Amino acid sequence: MNLQTQIMDEMKTAMKAKDTVALESLRAIKSAILIAQTESGAKEELSQEEEIKMLQRLVKQRKDSAAIYIEQGRQDLADPELAQVAVIEKFLPAQMGEEEVEALVKKIIADNGFSGMADMGKVMGIASKELAGQADGKTISNAVKKALA
Repeated sequence: MNLQTQIMDEMKTAMKAKDTVALESLRAIKSAILIAQTESGAKEELSQEEEIKMLQRLVKQRKDSAAIYIEQGRQDLADPELAQVAVIEKFLPAQMGEEEVEALVKKIIADNGFSGMADMGKVMGIASKELAGQADGKTISNAVKKALA
């Protein structure tokens, strides 16, 4: 079952349950899918990789917004954003923990003979491809910095 079909099924369920947070999140995903499809031309479906990137972007936007709201003392605005993050993350593959990411980054560095911060871009490129959809860029970046320091 593709992502678009899953979203439509979940939207029906959310409407019946009168779950406004889930419905708002699902509508945001549906909107992002439609925008991505029109940007890519007449292509009917997005690849799984494109779907994952789009979902990660939506999660990052909401986490960033929530962080800003919390910073400004507006927990009432941050809570709905974080609730939407939980709904959107259900459609992403299982995320790796920091320890797993750090272990993989150390393996990449050892296998390719990288050393020092000058190689950070190379390590990030390889790690980002290997961890696509399983970890966000910030987590990967922190692991690379820690391993190369």
